[in-house]
Amino acid sequence: MHDFIQLWAQHTPILSILLPAFTGFILVLLGNPGSGSLSYDWRQPWRRGISLISTILGLGLAISYLMLAKTGQITVYNLSEWSAPFGIVLVLDQLSALMLVLTYGLALPVLWFACQQWDERGRYFHAMFHFLMMGLCGAFLTGDLFNLFVFFEVLLLASYVLLLHSQGKPRFQLGVHYVTINLLASALFLIGLGMIYGSVGSLNMADVARLIPTLAEDQHRLAVVGGLILFIVFGIKAAMLPVGFWLPKTYAVAATPVAAIFTIMTKVGIYAILRVNGTVFDDELSQKILSNWLLPIGLITSLYGVIGAIGAERLRRFVGFMMLSSIGTILIAIALFSTQAWTAALYYLVHSTLIAAAFYLFCGWVTAQRGEFKDHFNIAPQMKQHKVMSIIYLLIALMIAGLPPFSGFLGKVFLLQATADAPYQGIIIAVVLLVGLLSILALTRVGFILFWRASRPEDDPDNDAYHSYQALPAKAPKGNDKAIYLLLAALVAYVVFANPIQRYAFSTAQQMQNNRLYEMAVLKQDETGQVISVQPYDPNYLPETKYSGEKPDPNAKLIPYVISPNTLEGEHISDYKQRQINQQIEQDAASDDLPQLKPMEP
Repeated sequence: MHDFIQLWAQHTPILSILLPAFTGFILVLLGNPGSGSLSYDWRQPWRRGISLISTILGLGLAISYLMLAKTGQITVYNLSEWSAPFGIVLVLDQLSALMLVLTYGLALPVLWFACQQWDERGRYFHAMFHFLMMGLCGAFLTGDLFNLFVFFEVLLLASYVLLLHSQGKPRFQLGVHYVTINLLASALFLIGLGMIYGSVGSLNMADVARLIPTLAEDQHRLAVVGGLILFIVFGIKAAMLPVGFWLPKTYAVAATPVAAIFTIMTKVGIYAILRVNGTVFDDELSQKILSNWLLPIGLITSLYGVIGAIGAERLRRFVGFMMLSSIGTILIAIALFSTQAWTAALYYLVHSTLIAAAFYLFCGWVTAQRGEFKDHFNIAPQMKQHKVMSIIYLLIALMIAGLPPFSGFLGKVFLLQATADAPYQGIIIAVVLLVGLLSILALTRVGFILFWRASRPEDDPDNDAYHSYQALPAKAPKGNDKAIYLLLAALVAYVVFANPIQRYAFSTAQQMQNNRLYEMAVLKQDETGQVISVQPYDPNYLPETKYSGEKPDPNAKLIPYVISPNTLEGEHISDYKQRQINQQIEQDAASDDLPQLKPMEP
């Protein structure tokens, strides 16, 4: 047990990425016959067992990370023992820990429901599910902009396959649109990264945040433009207007458990806006441009979402538009750029993710009990479980509309409190209240059609409609109702423990806005307290390795600060290099000059 605890402490947080990665590889190696053979394939119970156990372990890891981050400690993991900004680092702070818990807390009930029979409708469901989890965890933990792009691509590749799960022409058509949009976003992502790297010389988040204010005017403007391109990319992922029209239709055709787990994917875009545009690009020019655009975008997105919900003709598209409206509410909070507003954004983010997932699961229940009417807003015979379903719908409606005493109400209260000293306070309050009122009207309309105006079932055995109605299931799809109950119970607990959760969110917002703390945790410093970085950038600088021969290196003295003590004492440093390190350290000790990164001879 001691060795296990030591292993966990040493390799946190990469275990959260390796766990779903190895699970996905194992599930691929198990093989997967055609979807028609999965119901009696002897390996299917093994797939489900491995998948569920891995998700439970992932949730346990995420909770342990949350308890660790709660202390305010920022944990940095240097891959291959290369320190930032020269190597890839993973950073576990309060925000990333919160997102990991949310990811696995949503994944467990959704996966459990999918294991009832949904996973038999397509190949490699479980493997793709865990590769999606790998991409999500990596995106939340990486401290490097390029690796944020890499993990985005991992989760997107898995989402392409999951979107087509269960097959069908509508899924294929909208799947092509979904892939095309995300390929365009990926191309823009690379362009933005190129502009940032070309002007800053680094892609480590902490290093970029430290160096941007020091750049010359032309380089600074180029880096800011690169950051704004990334903002467009993250906006596409978050489905904000005017680049979020794809979400309602795309999520409407996804299989029920897939649509439910996809609710966390839009929050990756929100996370990236907070992490990159909110804290990395925190110079005056970036914040001025972003604040001028983000607030109107949030207001318009919130209004458009609820208006689209009022005009929706299907329940699944209705949920998609309500998701857009909630995304707009979160963007409004982010645009205020205050600790209290970001606290409200984080609190409401968790609420909106869980309630949207529960709503999508409810759509599957409705579709199963309405037969040929599916989830279309047409008058249909009364559903066989209409009493319990109407109660569940009422709870979901109260939560998603933001009515007291549920978590959506608290999130909006926190947001309205944060507007106390904000410009355009009256407009923000008016839009939030108007969206709440329109949400109530939209949800009332849906409930009126689905339950109040439902016709009496045909009771004449000689009528074909009677036999069609009797053939409909008398119960919810296996596991569907229980997964909804779990999510609703989590949202009730979210209200009960709102005080400690709000304190954690407030502490998280404070930590996010303290760039100096993040920089000190991620970047290394020499004995004078100067950050060891890539600036001034010298393209002719080629660091010597053990196998590159004996070449003078004016920066040898910095090596002890960027590699671990074990590596320094091992066989990776040549005797010639070690002598250089010792000589330069002795010279610096006898000199009053501060050490600087010096160019090497070409």
